[in-house]
Amino acid sequence: MNTVLITLSNMLGGGGSAASGTGAGSPYSSIILMVALVAVMYFLMIRPQRKRQKEEQEMRSSIEIGDEIITIGGIVGKVVKIREEDIVIETGTDRVKLRLQRWAVNTNVTKTEQHKKEVEAARAAAKDKKAGKKAEKEDELTEKSDTAKEAEKKIEE
Repeated sequence: MNTVLITLSNMLGGGGSAASGTGAGSPYSSIILMVALVAVMYFLMIRPQRKRQKEEQEMRSSIEIGDEIITIGGIVGKVVKIREEDIVIETGTDRVKLRLQRWAVNTNVTKTEQHKKEVEAARAAAKDKKAGKKAEKEDELTEKSDTAKEAEKKIEE
């Protein structure tokens, strides 16, 4: 880790030797290095974690009665009742009801399946559109070749 910092410091104009580990260059180079490291940490660690937390919170707040969910403990059930901070789910064929906190919900299977279907539909539409454009191009080429053949016939006559 120390050698990485020394290398980065040297790249930024620190000018220090790798053996001594001290930077004899500009005093701003160490400040720039620290700012760069904080920025890298923010974009690689903090920002994605906040994004995941926001998505999980939205998923948990969008739970509706009838949704099939999976808890963080692996329990699969169907939502029967929703309260402010907790939900009641029904599991299995014996219809056991469990009361859980909202934060214990790991996955909303119903919403996930709907999202997968929407993605598949969008991909199919894009594929159809691409196939349609390809067919149009082939038709244009066929028309051009037909007109070229007609022109050759006229020239031959």
